[in-house]
Amino acid sequence: MAYDEELAERVRTAMGPVPGVTEIKMFGGICFTVGGNMAVGVNADNLMVRLAPDDGDQALSEPGARPMDFTGRPMRGFLFVGPDGYAADHALDRWVSRGVAFASSLPPKLKTTPKAKRPSKNKTGS
Repeated sequence: MAYDEELAERVRTAMGPVPGVTEIKMFGGICFTVGGNMAVGVNADNLMVRLAPDDGDQALSEPGARPMDFTGRPMRGFLFVGPDGYAADHALDRWVSRGVAFASSLPPKLKTTPKAKRPSKNKTGS
């Protein structure tokens, strides 16, 4: 299991009537975007939350919060929150609200169409 389906369902419920929410597979789990910007996600049993970089630094002192680190380098403003930080519904709602607030503060990402691939040039002439 790449991500906790029960946690993902709780996040869907917490997202409620937020306009412009899209679910996408990302970071080995599932992410919820607002206007194309990541707000929150689920990876294994971790809640991923995107906050403003300074807010993310301050949030590291909260229960269950730790830097999100996929590559050996923490990503500022992105946090993993372990089960002890979101076990209660009100705690999960608070994290989701914070991620949604930050994602909503960003300009929406424009959808781009994939570029057509150019035919490869065969140097052997065949």
